[in-house]
Amino acid sequence: MSGSTVVPGTAPFTVRFSSPLSARTPNPVISPSVAGSWAVSGTEDTFTPAMAWYPLTNVTITVPAGSNGMLAASGRRLERHVLDHFQIEGASVTRIQQLLSLLDYSPLTWRAAGAAIAPGDTAAQLQALYSPPAGAFSWNQTGWPAQLVSLWQPGVFNTMTTGLVMEFQADHGLVVNGAVSPGLFVALVHALAANVVNTGGYNFALCNKQQPEQLVIWHDGKSVLTTPANTGIPQSPTPDGVFPVYARYRQEVMKGTNPDGSTYADPVQFVAYFHQGDAVHYLPRTDYGIPQSLGCIELPLLQASEAWPWLAYGTLVDVIN
Repeated sequence: MSGSTVVPGTAPFTVRFSSPLSARTPNPVISPSVAGSWAVSGTEDTFTPAMAWYPLTNVTITVPAGSNGMLAASGRRLERHVLDHFQIEGASVTRIQQLLSLLDYSPLTWRAAGAAIAPGDTAAQLQALYSPPAGAFSWNQTGWPAQLVSLWQPGVFNTMTTGLVMEFQADHGLVVNGAVSPGLFVALVHALAANVVNTGGYNFALCNKQQPEQLVIWHDGKSVLTTPANTGIPQSPTPDGVFPVYARYRQEVMKGTNPDGSTYADPVQFVAYFHQGDAVHYLPRTDYGIPQSLGCIELPLLQASEAWPWLAYGTLVDVIN
């Protein structure tokens, strides 16, 4: 094994030696500790976990030496400690999407084709992270725009799934970055067992740069806000694409450089960042609906205050035209 080795999450692993081992040898030490059993056979000592590991866990194996170290059949002890590292494989994207649906973070429902896994059956839930059960996804509501529907790709970790992960991370005290980690999988399995589900529904925002420019927000399949909006001027356009909200502030002072080289420091309110330094926010203007910003999506004060609660972490902002 080596630090770059990736080990299946449900399979045994083996430490091999140059000489046959004694049946009385102590075993290597695994960190983090996990239930399981060691079995010696010739020159190999094999560990079989009692249940699957959490995906992406970084594992350290310490092979002991000295007077209490590994014992060969000849009676010799291992002379030097050996330390090795490996990582458990990642989880199935399909199962991540299934769990986020079961926890009501997705606009799609997932139903198992056969008997559902008991939420509190940790061993079965861990196994399913690598071998997801068969089932089907279906949209919870029919009123979603085509732009959102086209983003859904089962089994693909795209921007939509990233946004779902960010929503979950924000609710469970994790770093909101959309990245998978051992902590994410622990939190998903624990939330399912405890029936800690999302109660905020699902939101989606669509910004159309065709004049008059506007922002439309959907919640649970229904349009809840349509407002005039300002996007970026030609020298600093708002990028087309789909981006999840990654930072939110009730108010702040935005600082930067204008296209002519001068600097600005603008107090803004109801701020939801979705792409680099671009955010949806309030900035006072005499009118709205035309390109005026440096890449942000500017809204009138009342509409910005109404939009901000819907623009939660992970909410997708789709900029078109």
